Amino acid sequence: MGDEMANLSGDNSKILLDESEMPTQWYNIIPDLPEPPPPPLHPGTHEPIGPDDLAPLFPMGLIMQEVSTDSYIDIPGEVLDIYRLWRPSPLIRARRLEKALDTPAHIYLKYEGVSPAGSHKPNTSVPQAYYNQVEGVKKLTTETGAGQWGSALAFACAQFDMECEVWQVAASFEQKPYRKAMMEVWGATVHPSPSDLTEAGRAILAQDPNSPGSLGIAISEAVEMALQADTTRYALGSVLNHVLLHQTIIGEEALLQFAKVDEMPDVLVGCTGGGSNFGGLSFPFLREKLAGNIDPTIRCVEPAACPSLTQGEYRYDFGDTAGMTPLMKMHTLGHSFIPDPIHAGGLRYHGMSPLVSHIYELGLVEAEAIGQTECFASGLQFARTEGIVPAPEPTHAIAAAIREANAAKEAGEERVILTALCGHGHLDLKAYEGYIAGQISDYDHPADKIAAAMESVPVL
Repeated sequence: MGDEMANLSGDNSKILLDESEMPTQWYNIIPDLPEPPPPPLHPGTHEPIGPDDLAPLFPMGLIMQEVSTDSYIDIPGEVLDIYRLWRPSPLIRARRLEKALDTPAHIYLKYEGVSPAGSHKPNTSVPQAYYNQVEGVKKLTTETGAGQWGSALAFACAQFDMECEVWQVAASFEQKPYRKAMMEVWGATVHPSPSDLTEAGRAILAQDPNSPGSLGIAISEAVEMALQADTTRYALGSVLNHVLLHQTIIGEEALLQFAKVDEMPDVLVGCTGGGSNFGGLSFPFLREKLAGNIDPTIRCVEPAACPSLTQGEYRYDFGDTAGMTPLMKMHTLGHSFIPDPIHAGGLRYHGMSPLVSHIYELGLVEAEAIGQTECFASGLQFARTEGIVPAPEPTHAIAAAIREANAAKEAGEERVILTALCGHGHLDLKAYEGYIAGQISDYDHPADKIAAAMESVPVL
């Protein structure tokens, strides 16, 4: 009986942690890097900014995390209490996908779709709402693409009895009506972006009344509104250091889960738009790699229609279209770049996280871009084997994982592959319907658009 139970344990598809095993600290990778990332600059003076420069937008608790040099930061008890609604999240061995691919590779995914909002985004929306409420903020404004971040912030604001106002990229606002409904269920007010409610939105609409919008435009609108009231602040769902910090609970849990099955990844792939999902999964593994404990290949996977790492330039640029945010050194396509309306709305951002960009420049991670038709094909194969319908964003990482599994098959070698399934696609079924009907196309030739957008980037 003992041998039988041991065998069953070895065949587990889910590696689980008890709530008592959930990490109680976030990990800050900056102290472990060979050199620190370049500082953000004031948009007017082009001098490095200090904490006071960020105070109109963020509470001091988050600003201190943004510039922290501590390797670990304690997660507040109030945040841990809400995390326990869905954390720890499962690490899943995709055995049925492995069988379908006839690969010797072991494919693992860290599944973040178990959160109330259906994605990894509450890992940072909850602490952001908490630190704002502690400092007396009554309302948060934000932008959202696919709606995952807007949903997560609406959920978090509901937990702390705060108002939430969201500008959703117009293309996604039209493609994903039930994201808007989910935000409204949690009490948020939602506008399509560009809107006529802000100067930034009106300026874009004057140029193009049918603009599909972009995350850069929506950020400009949310920032503009946040600056108009003392008890209103702005919340960002990706890109910034403190956001990636909060997401590292994903990778910290995954390390503990791999220890339970006595394996470690040879290859880690993560979908990458602004960088929070990728950083959250990869940074704890990169810490172990830098320490010489493991040596995985770590790869960012981005959409071919918005290839900031693989085709963008590494230079200072604005995080928003109107040029209201600090200048950040990042891989950018130009802050005026408006991506084609692919269905992976969460990956349609003109710039990559400065921290991910810096790590890429140091040669610590790789990057590749994949078109959305291959991603949807991979998403369908995954859904038909593993049962989970993935959001369009993580289908990019699934496509990369399938490529790796096929390469392992060709090489005749075992290979452990890890990715983050950062959200489910239950509210993205219209996109799958379009793909099945043959109505989804690739947009993979943005070079002319990139060149035009880069003309507006400041020369420093």
